Amino acid sequence: MATATNTTQAAGISWPRTVEVGLIAAIIPSFFMVPMFNLGLSPMPAPPSLEFAEMVLGTDLPMPVGLLFHLAYVMAWTLVYVIVLNPRSLKSALALAGVLWLGVLFVFFPLFGWGIAGTAISMKLIPASFIPHILFGLALWGGSRLLTPRR
Repeated sequence: MATATNTTQAAGISWPRTVEVGLIAAIIPSFFMVPMFNLGLSPMPAPPSLEFAEMVLGTDLPMPVGLLFHLAYVMAWTLVYVIVLNPRSLKSALALAGVLWLGVLFVFFPLFGWGIAGTAISMKLIPASFIPHILFGLALWGGSRLLTPRR
């Protein structure tokens, strides 16, 4: 853990600030997506993070476990943004969000049995999965601008 701390400090952001940016980037899309699932408005058959958790653990799980998986991988990608990419850069945040969205469409949706880009379920999965990724990118950028020092 000391290496991650030293690396984030070398990037001009402290470890606690990195966690705060990650929390912002995880919570903001969830404010939109959790109600969409709870109200039955999402075209997805299940939240992808919950579907992934169930695939990894091999059992049915409650929504909070999916949210914890979501939080864990958002934190991991926040570290990538802070350490490897350029924190405070809108272009880097949106590029990361775009790459992750493509990963969902072409790796995870097929793993879930939803087909490439979710087309086995509905073409609506393409924009339905795009929206939270754009929100993630904007929240990542906004959180980093708010909480990190200028380089």
